[in-house]
Amino acid sequence: MLDILRRIVQDINATRDLNEALNLIVAEVKAALHTDVCSVYITDPVRGEHVLMATDGLRPSAVGKVRLKLGQGLTGLAAGRVEPINVENAPAHPAFRYIAATGEAPFHGFIGVPILRRRKVLGVLVAQQREQRKYTADEESFLVTLATQLAACINQAEIRQALDRLDDDVLSGTLFLEGVASAHGLALGEAVVVFPAAALDRVPDKDIENPDAEASRFRQAVAAELAELQRLSERMRLLLSAGDRALFDAYALLLGSDSLVNGTLERIYAGNWAPGALRATVLEYANIFTEMDDPYLRERAADILDLGQRLLNRLQEEQSFNRHYPDETILMGDEISVSQLLDVPTEKLKGLVSVRGTGASHVALLARGLGIPAVFGVSNLPPGRLNGREVAVDGYTVRVCIQPSPALRQEYLKLIAEEAKLSRGLQHLRDLPAETPDGHRLELHANSGLFADIAAARNSGVHGVGLYRSELHFFLRDRFPGEEEQTTLYTRVLRIMDPHPVVLRTLDIGGDKPLPYFPIIEQNPFLGWRGIRISLDQPDLFKTQLRAMLRAGAAYPNLSILFPMISSVSELSEALELLRSAQAELQEEGVAVTTPKIGIMVEVPSAVFQIDALIQRVDFASIGSNDLTQYLLAVDRNNDRVAKLYDSLHPAVLKAIHHVIERVQAAGRPVSVCGEMAGDPAAALLLMAMGVDSLSMNLGGLLKIKWMIRSIPYVEAQALLTEVMTLNSTAAIRDRAHAFLDQHGLGGPLRIGK
Repeated sequence: MLDILRRIVQDINATRDLNEALNLIVAEVKAALHTDVCSVYITDPVRGEHVLMATDGLRPSAVGKVRLKLGQGLTGLAAGRVEPINVENAPAHPAFRYIAATGEAPFHGFIGVPILRRRKVLGVLVAQQREQRKYTADEESFLVTLATQLAACINQAEIRQALDRLDDDVLSGTLFLEGVASAHGLALGEAVVVFPAAALDRVPDKDIENPDAEASRFRQAVAAELAELQRLSERMRLLLSAGDRALFDAYALLLGSDSLVNGTLERIYAGNWAPGALRATVLEYANIFTEMDDPYLRERAADILDLGQRLLNRLQEEQSFNRHYPDETILMGDEISVSQLLDVPTEKLKGLVSVRGTGASHVALLARGLGIPAVFGVSNLPPGRLNGREVAVDGYTVRVCIQPSPALRQEYLKLIAEEAKLSRGLQHLRDLPAETPDGHRLELHANSGLFADIAAARNSGVHGVGLYRSELHFFLRDRFPGEEEQTTLYTRVLRIMDPHPVVLRTLDIGGDKPLPYFPIIEQNPFLGWRGIRISLDQPDLFKTQLRAMLRAGAAYPNLSILFPMISSVSELSEALELLRSAQAELQEEGVAVTTPKIGIMVEVPSAVFQIDALIQRVDFASIGSNDLTQYLLAVDRNNDRVAKLYDSLHPAVLKAIHHVIERVQAAGRPVSVCGEMAGDPAAALLLMAMGVDSLSMNLGGLLKIKWMIRSIPYVEAQALLTEVMTLNSTAAIRDRAHAFLDQHGLGGPLRIGK
């Protein structure tokens, strides 16, 4: 059954039309189960119906005409219960409904399996038998497994069909794709698709103006690969048997075949660039072998794919690194890396769209820091079909609009202009304090990691930098920066912000932030080697960074140092000892270093419960709400399947943060929140009510948060906090906070009422 399942899914993915995909499904499933009928009903939630869209065994004329109301018949029962319905004698079942148009009266055995995607019923997969029969447990499991695959396949086929319509007629309709998380804001621009090296199946199509030049580039890659294969075969003569070396001969034969080379050249001359033409040809060629019955021939598909990857590597190596970015670039890809984001000139980057990732990923944090609207976790996004298309990114509704209609395009432009107007309208708050109408004051700090952020922060009226992500400078290099280089970087940051305080966080890599030249491969990276754990295990790197920070602080006294991912007193003690050692070394070298303020990030549950012991050893605490939320809720914040469970307004998260604030302040130390909660109006309102000393956030939302603080009396915020701390539902807490902001005239302008 597993081989059959794989073949069916592969065949479906090769189709470009939804009707073709559904017809293939019913034929393949009917044959696999040796049943008399297989049908697919697609759910139309707008009209409240399940529509027969494909069948093998019922009357073909019934397709598109037979419609069942939601909950009607055994098909509706399977959808309504969201579970398989497997009955031996369908006509005898109370839910059975006879529909003459299908000609199904003679059928008795029935099984219906709902097709689900993210808790939504997309349709029902049905099999029927003439005689009375209950489908076996294995058959039911096969259909359930297939239905989970079909949900994504049907969704992708619908998108491909919609894109085909847009290609034929730009006015045929607008395609919306939903994500799971975002960086707030609106953007309209041209999609530029990026993809990782050697990712053959993710290479996009791209139009070309000079097919001859592109064909020449491809021929050069083929010739270079042939020469390399010959060299490899010679070199391996003494190490491999003649049979093993036959692989190189097989590759050489494939490179000389008409199907692979000429097929690619035909696609190039049809207007596609060499990597896209190669991808289409290799996948088509590999599928032919995959469908063969002979096991040996099926295995040859892997050889074809491997050879395609090798050719793609050569094409990518020869590509110019000076990629063209339009003035209104929407960067799009399967999973956008920090280096890919930073490769785009800041003035041209208007938005981000990613298949993977969530609003708490490192790229998302950087996007917010740069004020770039983004949508993450768009799992049904087909990047290969979107390069060069006009795209609207809506970080408020967490949607992406592909090729908006003229009317919708004007609406987006209007909203973008209104947002810019609101931002300009808040500029008068820049130099005013973040103080409530009844006199309660907070400090607002900036999160940063780039010099552009620092310069903007200096002129934005912030009280300092509450979180400087030092690792961003490490991402921009192909090696670890040395002490002199780091000292220059940190000195510049401190000088720009002087006399305002700057909190430099020590290297925080691992998890979703691996350095390209320091790869960390782990099954569960968020519970693995990251943050302070890496620094303590690599004291040479850690001491270098600490020395650089202390040297910068010798010239500018506005330095504070923050240790990330502290989970125990022993870790903190080790970090402090290394800091003292670095300080002593510098003093011996004649550098007049001073002792900066030292803080810890509270982002691990163990730190919450050991906060009394930890805070006695440092000068301040900074709550990292992103990781703290992730660990308390056991939700991988980068997994789009569970991203909707990630919410910092969960009652447990609020109680943990409230506890930390109370204990830190009881010890006479200041406490801040530097996670994304600080820039969320609803969350910032509750943090203010808890009495947090400062909020550190990305500059894009700073004036909105200041506006909120200056509009709401502290006593009213405290009353709201008392109320919401009795609630047990995340949704109820967020709804109540939003309603409160609405009552004060802030909900609409702050764009929170989604």
